[in-house]
Amino acid sequence: MIIDTHTHFYDPLRPQGVPWPSEDNELLYRTVLPEHHREVSTSEGVTGTVVVEASSWLEDNQWVLDLAVNDSWIVGFVGHVEPGREGFAADIERFAGNPLFRGIRLGGGFLEGIEQGSLLDDMEVLVKNDLELDLLMNIDHWDGLCFLAERIGELRIVVNHLASVEIDGNQPDSKWVDCMHRVSDFTQVYMKVSGLVEMAHVQPAPTDLGYYLPTLDVLWESYGEDRLIYGSNWPVSDIGGNYSTVINLVRQYFNGKGELAASKYWWQNAKAAYKWLDR
Repeated sequence: MIIDTHTHFYDPLRPQGVPWPSEDNELLYRTVLPEHHREVSTSEGVTGTVVVEASSWLEDNQWVLDLAVNDSWIVGFVGHVEPGREGFAADIERFAGNPLFRGIRLGGGFLEGIEQGSLLDDMEVLVKNDLELDLLMNIDHWDGLCFLAERIGELRIVVNHLASVEIDGNQPDSKWVDCMHRVSDFTQVYMKVSGLVEMAHVQPAPTDLGYYLPTLDVLWESYGEDRLIYGSNWPVSDIGGNYSTVINLVRQYFNGKGELAASKYWWQNAKAAYKWLDR
């Protein structure tokens, strides 16, 4: 079983259009739906996906949930609901009424003001509804992440795209390495191994695992076999390489860690973090 925990679905041809991607993005400005992901991933052993928001529009949460009604390929959805406002709790409870709604994604800038206003209370709303928090962030936000993880230990947190590390085939930036090691005490913080080919300095991204080994080894040392999760970031991953390239790089690495560790990476850790549905 392989669950791809990071795909984006959207349709620029809707009457209301989309807030992202822009029309001038020749690669991404196209209709991207579950059937298109199946076309590129089933031959690689993928059996379902957790969709991640691609829109800040509140009603686009419902749009993705509606996509999933008759399509069991979608086993979970991480939406976008803006915290720090009066209607946050009501909106969360509305969408959480659908068991496929598994959490929200926020940008790392949110962590810079985490002690202000209702933000901590809003994160407690996620815990109350058994939801997780995805974070699109970099190491400048790491202090805020550690503060949040310490203050609300029950909140499951998934860091996206390797915290925006730059990959050049050499040892990663020392500050990034230090930040990765700092999460060892926060067992509720997971790292999604997504964005790998997009972060490569060489484009199209190298297909040689050795180019990524210094980065992957740091992640393995920091998070271990229980907190690393597979995500493709498709279709954005097409920037760096095709789906086969994306999955085969991590397949070489994690399958080499043994059957149990590979199974945890491909789906079990995602089950713990997202509590996605068996459909």
